[in-house]
This record gives sequence, C-alpha cells and structure tokens, in this order.
Amino acid sequence: MGAEYAMLEKLAIIFPVNNNTDMQFYQNTWLRNYLYPVCDWPGSGCKIVCNRTSTYRTLDKKTKCFAQAIKRFEDKELFIKLDDDALVDIDYVIGLIKKYQGYHKPVYISDHERTKPRNFPDSLNGVMYGNGKFYMFNRKLVQCLKTDIKYRGSPNEDSVFGGMVTHGCGEDNVEYVQEDDRWIWHKEYTSKNKNIDLAFIKNH
Repeated sequence: MGAEYAMLEKLAIIFPVNNNTDMQFYQNTWLRNYLYPVCDWPGSGCKIVCNRTSTYRTLDKKTKCFAQAIKRFEDKELFIKLDDDALVDIDYVIGLIKKYQGYHKPVYISDHERTKPRNFPDSLNGVMYGNGKFYMFNRKLVQCLKTDIKYRGSPNEDSVFGGMVTHGCGEDNVEYVQEDDRWIWHKEYTSKNKNIDLAFIKNH
C-alpha cells in the first residue's frame, strides 16, 4: 500500500473556501496533506489567493482564479476540485490515479451535463460541464484550459470550467469519464453506523 499512497503526492485537491468552511474537519481526514484551499484573501493555510471577495453569485470568478493558478503547478499530475460540503473515498481516488496518470489525452471525471441553450449567442451555450461537488482532471486538461474565456453575466461556476475545457481543449479531444457516486458524498455522509451532515449551516 505504501507505493499506492505515494501516488497521492502528485495530487492537488482544489478546495474553494469561505468564512463558513470548517477547515478543522477536513484537516482530520485523509485530504489534509493534499488540500489547496482557494481563498478570497491571504490567510493561514491558503494556497491559492484570488484577492477579491466572492459571493455565491461571483463563484465563476473564483473558478477562473484557481484555473489560472494551477497552470503553474507543474509538479502535480492530477487534480480534484472538491466542494466544502463533500467527501471522497481515498481508495476510489487511488484507483483513478492508477488508471489515468500518464494518460495520453485530457481527462475530465465528474457527473457531466450540458448547459441549456440561451436565447442569445454565448460561449457557454451547450457546453459539457461537471457537477461542482467533485471533478477530477489531469495536467493535460489543465494545459489546454482557456482561462481567459469571455461570457455574459454571472453563470454557474462549474459551467464556466466546462467552457474553459470546451473552448481550450475541444470536446472531441477530451476523455469525459462518469464518476462513481458510491464513493463521493455530498452534503451528507452515510455509511454503516455513521450519519454526518456535511452542510449543517443552511446557507449551502
């Protein structure tokens, strides 16, 4: 198992945080050594700093911020974007690393859907994007992301990431992989004798 866990050193877990994020909880999980908190302003433990106050309606800007930052993470081969009300199983992640490290094309693992067409031309019309609770991708995808994408309004932040993939990498060049939700928990963790509310503060 030592060699398998060593693979995690090539992983960065991109973790957008806010004032309600319970970092103590996540520091007590296997995620702790691989977390890259994305913060509005400089602070303890912040690995990516956007230098702007974010709200629910401006999370698209935070997504562009971390997408630009991780282009500089040349020592990381695989990335997970994880919400602060979600958990993912370590052995599931190791299995994905085994399968996709060194993969020959960009990989985008999530529960994908397409944006609904709008009534005006827009770069995010009909793009494929992943569910924000969890998506995993490789360095080849990071390298081709179009982080300067332009669009109208303040759309869903995950559709913005999908737009960066579509317009930078090209859908036909990307391996879209369906996640296995048996190993990803969102808002609630339930297993055997445990039932944990991951989003107790009802502003999530």
